[in-house]
Amino acid sequence: LSPPGDSYGVLPRPCHALVLLNPQSGSGRALDDFQAVVQPMLAEADIATTVFVTERAHHAHEKVRDEDLSQWDTLVVMSGDGLLFEVVNGLMERPDWKEAMKKPLCILPGGSGNALAASINYYAGYDHVAKKKLLTNCTFILCKGLYTQMDLVSLSTASGKRFFSFLGFGWGFISDVDIDSEKYRWLGSARFTLGTLQCLAKLRVYHGRLSYLPISAEQGSSPAPRDASAPVTNGHIPRPAGTEAPGSLPPDSLLAPLGQPVPAHWTVVPEEEFVLVYAIYQSHLGTNLLMAPAARLHDGCIHLFYMKAGISRVTLLKLFLAMSRGTHLDLNCPHLSYVPVRAFRLEPRVAAGVMTVDGEALACEPVQG
Repeated sequence: LSPPGDSYGVLPRPCHALVLLNPQSGSGRALDDFQAVVQPMLAEADIATTVFVTERAHHAHEKVRDEDLSQWDTLVVMSGDGLLFEVVNGLMERPDWKEAMKKPLCILPGGSGNALAASINYYAGYDHVAKKKLLTNCTFILCKGLYTQMDLVSLSTASGKRFFSFLGFGWGFISDVDIDSEKYRWLGSARFTLGTLQCLAKLRVYHGRLSYLPISAEQGSSPAPRDASAPVTNGHIPRPAGTEAPGSLPPDSLLAPLGQPVPAHWTVVPEEEFVLVYAIYQSHLGTNLLMAPAARLHDGCIHLFYMKAGISRVTLLKLFLAMSRGTHLDLNCPHLSYVPVRAFRLEPRVAAGVMTVDGEALACEPVQG
């Protein structure tokens, strides 16, 4: 199942897990589901838990950034993808981030999106499931205790922010659905269906320039060297040892500064009117959206999708229905493009619409990853 060269670690037994749980996520059942489904399975597998219930935004971010994590063998996030985004970025803010990022992370679906949980279920070779079945499968993976590496993407914005993202970056239709449907959280994953229909009714076009470094165009076209012990950031080729200050974050060696033109060997998309741009690094965009069937946890690849203006609402709906089975690319829609890349840059002409990183809203501005 796993690509050659992926090595697996095994959690110790007995094992102590810190569970970060957002009781408000999804339809608000995370705590009940944890006690009813997860805890009995973990007890049987000799995994003891300390449950940390978040009370506000950034609570988990601060906890993992400031806390001594040595007492726990793994960090478990029981929520939607947004809480894992907080945890990853909290860990990357630690002075000892290199060590902290080696701590195994586990996602248990407790939100309405659950894209990473659905992706891991898919990589593990399990049938497509949702809700309690997906939670049971992910808990079973935790009980088995195998863990492996996962790519992160380093995103930088024109205003100087830097994020580390595990799932995807979006602008346009998909991000609009994600954010506009927040008010229907109580519906669980059905919120996305309703949001899709509403955004289809008022289909918008976004103006900007998209550029990327295709995997095929990399110098010498050999993949970036992999240091198995270092956390790998997509599009980050490690510098020779000793050139970085201790504790400094990995450099974005494939990217030119945002104010400068992209490097000459990059591709600039000729069209500048888009319905959506989405850079995804996992297979699933949601429990029922298999967006990048070729993606794997540690493939060193950003799967870039963009949809050009001029697509009809009917075709767009057909594509989304096909995406539930991962067959949208078989429709050969001329408006939809897919390219595996190492890096990308998106420069909106005007600050229109919302951008999302791992499902969380960002102000609209130039960004690259």
